[in-house]
Amino acid sequence: MITEQRVTEVLKEAGVLLEGHFLLTSGRHSNKYLQCARIFRNTKYSEELCSALAELYADGNVQLIIGPAMGAVQMAYEVSRHFGCENFFTERDEDGAVVLRRGFVIEPGQRVLVVEDVVTTGGSVKEVIELIQHAGGVVAGVGSIVDRTGGKIDFGVPFKAVYSADVTSWEAAECPLCKAGIHELVKPGSRKK
Repeated sequence: MITEQRVTEVLKEAGVLLEGHFLLTSGRHSNKYLQCARIFRNTKYSEELCSALAELYADGNVQLIIGPAMGAVQMAYEVSRHFGCENFFTERDEDGAVVLRRGFVIEPGQRVLVVEDVVTTGGSVKEVIELIQHAGGVVAGVGSIVDRTGGKIDFGVPFKAVYSADVTSWEAAECPLCKAGIHELVKPGSRKK
């Protein structure tokens, strides 16, 4: 099992933790941002961290891995290698709804692990959970590399993360960085808000 110290070393070495004034996908502001996509630039980071995540669900009888596009496409693949199972990714349709395309089909009763690189509000994960349940699949759990909630989120299924960080975020109107006149707001994520 990977140690917390080793995870921290990997995140720092990979350039994942950023500091500044950030607009999160949720619309909230923060003084820290974890750019987890950088983990997947180098297989030495992704293999080690995804292996650690797979270990957390080793007894979960996982049959399929699903991650929301784009952030968890590579992650779903890497985690599935450790389970020896298939991996899918969800996409958004023209109306913004989460869907499976490309011939991906969840079999009724199939045990599915949802993966996400970083969980902040859990919005995308909740949509994927609903999609799986609507298709008749069983959500074995949710796994992430980084949990930005510090363990405070509840998906109604087991949630395990390789790294937990209680990173403060604020509603835009309450942001102390904005109030202090620090208006260089950076939107490092992938979704437009």
